[in-house]
Amino acid sequence: MDYKNYKSKTYQTVKFHEVDMMGVVNNAVYFSYFEDARMSYLEKLKENYNLDELFENDNYFIMAHNEIDYKLPAEYNDKIIIHTKLDWIKNTSICFKHTIVNEKNDNVIAIGAGVMVHIKLSTKEKQILPQVFISAIQDFEEGVLKKRE
Repeated sequence: MDYKNYKSKTYQTVKFHEVDMMGVVNNAVYFSYFEDARMSYLEKLKENYNLDELFENDNYFIMAHNEIDYKLPAEYNDKIIIHTKLDWIKNTSICFKHTIVNEKNDNVIAIGAGVMVHIKLSTKEKQILPQVFISAIQDFEEGVLKKRE
């Protein structure tokens, strides 16, 4: 599957407080897994490229959209991998794709996506993504990024 080519992987173990009375991960928890994976992705970018100014001062990202398709349940103590990549980029926003798999058997548990918008924190207005950020993403993703207007 194409998620095996994603550049970012986040490893987690399902915790007791994440499961419901049926013993499976509560549906809302998957969005937390996606959030952790997005932050891990952005931290990798920050470590490998000169992007400090993008994540400081008045620069901020907010969520504009989240979506998920549940395939199989995850259960307490399962080891999962959240594969993450950037799917597309616009002038002020980026879209992440996520695939969660069970580490033990490689079964796909969930597939999702999330759109983040770059804003100026003090005004809450959209802000154009800096070219240095776009270039870093394209380099990190090895040029397989769809650019949308």
